[in-house]
Amino acid sequence: MRIRSRRRSRRSRSRVHCAVLATAVLTGGLVGGTAVAREETGRPGDVVGSVPSAFHPLPLQPTNTKAWKIHYRSTTADGAPNVVSGTVIVPQDGRSGPRPLVTYAVGTVGLGDSCAPSNNLPYGTSMEANLIQQLTLRGWAVVVTDYEGLGTPGTHTYTVGPSAGHAVLDAARAATRLPEAGLGPDTPVGIMGYSQGGQAGSWAAELQGSYAPELNVKGTATGGVPADLLKVAAANDGSFGSGLIFMAAAGQDAAFPELRLDSYLNAPGKALVNGMKDGCVAIDAIAGSFKRISDLTTRNPLDQPDWQARLNQSRLGRTAPAAPVYQYHALGDELIPYAVGRQLRSEWCAKGANVQWRTILLGEHVSGVITESSAAGNWLADRFAGRAARSDC
Repeated sequence: MRIRSRRRSRRSRSRVHCAVLATAVLTGGLVGGTAVAREETGRPGDVVGSVPSAFHPLPLQPTNTKAWKIHYRSTTADGAPNVVSGTVIVPQDGRSGPRPLVTYAVGTVGLGDSCAPSNNLPYGTSMEANLIQQLTLRGWAVVVTDYEGLGTPGTHTYTVGPSAGHAVLDAARAATRLPEAGLGPDTPVGIMGYSQGGQAGSWAAELQGSYAPELNVKGTATGGVPADLLKVAAANDGSFGSGLIFMAAAGQDAAFPELRLDSYLNAPGKALVNGMKDGCVAIDAIAGSFKRISDLTTRNPLDQPDWQARLNQSRLGRTAPAAPVYQYHALGDELIPYAVGRQLRSEWCAKGANVQWRTILLGEHVSGVITESSAAGNWLADRFAGRAARSDC
């Protein structure tokens, strides 16, 4: 009981510090000895605050790494400046000189600030920490974004692709600009993510050539990509994954308040969505499972032109990534239809992208990231080694 109390106390202090730092970022000030400037000044990717943190794949499991929680400048889906939090992790392996950096986008963790990776990586309670450890054991530095509104003021803009892509790219910029990390502007960068992280990583790949061309991106490895949100919503309506539809609706509404989600929800729908905003995925997904959109709304927002336009704003496949891509998808994926991932691959190929496609024949959505993590890491290792990527378009 005392151990749990101490952990809760540390997490509470972390949340308080996050709120204080975010407030200082917006107003200008000094936090924890780290100077921070006003949000409207500086470049995307500039570090506005950092504090020492830690990285543990499991509770109390040591790792030979150093970590910092950072707040850095980024950009919303509509181009406005914002501030996002994240974690930079660097192996302490005695290596001198440059090392690769992976900007890692996590899958769905929830909408509540307590679910943010930076609030869980120090305590070994982050769901993808073991996958991240596979990268640090290769000697690579890793930066993990919390995404917009997850760990910072406001509701997390869950599934808003351009916002997530900006956050992933700016996390890489921030890591290379953090003096303590020992990285630099020429650092080889890889992009990696699965599920929500697959959407975020794929958006980063599409945006990089125009938004962050100075980053030395060698390749992107993404899987289980929800490339077309309208098709994903149709596939999950009334199924096990239907809670994700309502989480995504809340995320879109957070980014675009003019959508007025609340005006479409009935009383049970309002109760569900309001509860989701403070919850994590394990509870929220169960609470919303096997519900139809019609069960929780007075009319379906996805039938409306403004909702369709905003969801299509997050649709992938319109721009060929500048760097090679390793894309994978489970044939039996029950949450993100295989055809959605395959269509993205076809659209990228048609635009001249260098894409290597991998079908996972056995397994489903969650297992896909685990079974393919080693192969995705090996593919990135080849890119970091300067080996040519093999497209199978």
